[in-house]
Amino acid sequence: MAAAPLLMLAQMLLLPVYLGLFMGPELLQVLDVGPFLEAFLLLIVAPLALAAITQFLATRSPAARWVMKVMEALMVPLMMATLAIVVASQIGAVRAQLSSLLKVIPLYVAFLVIMAPLGVLTGRAFRQDPSATRAVVFSGATRNSLVVLPLALALPDALALAAVVVVTQTLVELVGMVTYVRLIPRLVPHHPAPVP
Repeated sequence: MAAAPLLMLAQMLLLPVYLGLFMGPELLQVLDVGPFLEAFLLLIVAPLALAAITQFLATRSPAARWVMKVMEALMVPLMMATLAIVVASQIGAVRAQLSSLLKVIPLYVAFLVIMAPLGVLTGRAFRQDPSATRAVVFSGATRNSLVVLPLALALPDALALAAVVVVTQTLVELVGMVTYVRLIPRLVPHHPAPVP
């Protein structure tokens, strides 16, 4: 879990590299860097910087510690509200592009199916306790798709499908996480059966 911010930062730094690899030199012809950079700075860098400042101040100020407690209490409701707003804003586009999206949904499902046993094996390889192994499984299976959504929305109309793909990935991942909540405790019980 502690590696999540570093992994997200790596994703952000590698995104232009991946786009360049997938699209080639045509990327610079269709991509207006201005909106892309603005979305990155306002919707990703600024919130991350504010979060880092709040966490730093929480170690020094009772008022900041109170803000941290309030934010922690609001985290789940705010995430649910964010998901609802994102889905509501893109559901029409998802419906319109459904035939194209049906091609990528199996990939997202396959990723979730593969990551469950892979996460369990990783937890066991590093001799993690059951709680830590469960965290490894969930962390490995979830991606920061909503983090890149602002960047996908800043792409030109010719690449508008990217934002819809990101939203679709989020929806598949959400269903997958609900399934994981039921499945992972069975795969990783708190008290593993003794080895004969």
